[in-house]
Amino acid sequence: MKNTLRYTTVGLAGAVTMAFAFSAQAVELGVVSWGGAYTASQLKAYHQPYMKANSDVTLNSIDYSGGLAEVRAQSEAGNVTWDLVDVVVSDAIRGCDEGLFMEIDHDEMLAKAPDGTPPSKDFLEGTLSDCFIPQIIYSTAFAYRTDAFKGEQPKTMADVFNLEKFPGKRTLQRAPINNLEWALIADGVPAKDVYEVLDTPEGVDRAFAKLDTIKDEVIWWTEGAVPAQLLADGEVVFGTGYNGRLFSAIEEEKQPLAIIWDGQVLDIDGWAIPSGGKHKDEVLEFVKFATDTQRLADQAKYISYGPARNSSLPLVGKHAELGIDMAPHMPTKYADQGFLTDFQWWADNRDELNERFEAWLQQ
Repeated sequence: MKNTLRYTTVGLAGAVTMAFAFSAQAVELGVVSWGGAYTASQLKAYHQPYMKANSDVTLNSIDYSGGLAEVRAQSEAGNVTWDLVDVVVSDAIRGCDEGLFMEIDHDEMLAKAPDGTPPSKDFLEGTLSDCFIPQIIYSTAFAYRTDAFKGEQPKTMADVFNLEKFPGKRTLQRAPINNLEWALIADGVPAKDVYEVLDTPEGVDRAFAKLDTIKDEVIWWTEGAVPAQLLADGEVVFGTGYNGRLFSAIEEEKQPLAIIWDGQVLDIDGWAIPSGGKHKDEVLEFVKFATDTQRLADQAKYISYGPARNSSLPLVGKHAELGIDMAPHMPTKYADQGFLTDFQWWADNRDELNERFEAWLQQ
């Protein structure tokens, strides 16, 4: 819809009435995501195209660091200002259980595949949940500076925890999720058995004991842009990060970094709609567009995250700006070297382990 008013055939009163009608239809949506290369891929793949096609909608991009604290605070205050939030599945499940997010009828509210396949069949198996709309498959992995070590280069999670063979500072996210799993893998637990071990008090103790071995050499990060910057500045030799940000540092910024795919933690990222928002219809229209087959394929042209729809996968080719084949940079290519986050396990245990982790940091 064009908002241009033509005054030649209406009087002043008519023009004022028309102006009010047009402005009443205009809407601004607060769309919350993680920032950096990821948000940039969203802006290029679907925010900008949507606003170009819908001139009465403005999408205001807001960065956050994840979690549910801010969503809870808005809900408790009765002032929900975020219209759409990019979340990981474990947070979507917890938020849904708490009534923070709106439940979704995927087949009713989302776009079908081009061949008519309903969304419930087109999105990758296991990615849908009651309040969650999948976008991408990503991973959190370690990267290292390729100029930090002479001779043999690190390849495994055990190498990351080996301070004698590979000395230097590491940077890890200030959270128990992923770190506990990696600690157990470095201590010899097969990735497939990690959650079985973590489901026991002895397993949790074992993970914290392994983290103790590198604790003094860790710089903890809370913002997703920090690890790549610390690696680029040479302040650390290893760092965890989202594979898309690491891809950006390696391929776009030409930093001397390499990814260790061993032990990568695969995860699903997508949208959740806060309950109590003021623009549900407009949000659903945008989400339907942003998660259709073409838009998810387009996003993969800007960042190395795999689209969450089967129909999108064949449409992914070269990077839109770099011209390189994106397939070797997708975490799904190395899925056999990693594991999928147990979303329900973390939904059930995250609060307790967050408290223990923070207490452990203070020891």
